[in-house]
Amino acid sequence: MHDIEPWYGWRDYYAAEEDRFSPFYGRQYDEFVFTNKIYNHYIHPQWDDFGSETLYIKLLYVDYEQSFAAIELIGEWNDCIENDIMFFKRDVVDFLLKKKIYHYVLFCDNVLNYHGDDDSYYEEWYEDVKDHDGWICLVNTFEHVEKEMRKYRLHHYMFFDKNLNEMNWRSKNPNLLKEEMENIIFSDPKFLK
Repeated sequence: MHDIEPWYGWRDYYAAEEDRFSPFYGRQYDEFVFTNKIYNHYIHPQWDDFGSETLYIKLLYVDYEQSFAAIELIGEWNDCIENDIMFFKRDVVDFLLKKKIYHYVLFCDNVLNYHGDDDSYYEEWYEDVKDHDGWICLVNTFEHVEKEMRKYRLHHYMFFDKNLNEMNWRSKNPNLLKEEMENIIFSDPKFLK
């Protein structure tokens, strides 16, 4: 896992550690010292710690005019034991909500497992964005992860589906990503609530 880097192809567009409105503003990264681990596996030092011991993120892109954030995740999303969603909601999402970010895409290519628990933080997040025509979208979830998320009713608060999987998002321009996500989401009748 130590050689899986967060996507660096959008660094010309955005760097969270240089954005004074970012929850990761001012962070410094050492390319040679590996300190963060998921269980006993070291991960690349570019991933950001937000309080979870099993899930790390990278805030890849934020567009304040479009009210949009793109976030990549790695690890095991564990709400059952680690309460990852609480840390993610309180320490990352709430920070971005204060900056009027209401549209979220989470890239789950490296989320290996999901262990659910209560859905109240997801419901709260959904309530925070829906009045602003916002949404939360998961891209490239593994089938077993998606199945577990459905079991815990997360599809009531987030968009995830086969139409959002197998997407080569790294080849896309981040400036156009929000529009493309909305085209996918709202062209499918089952997403309309």
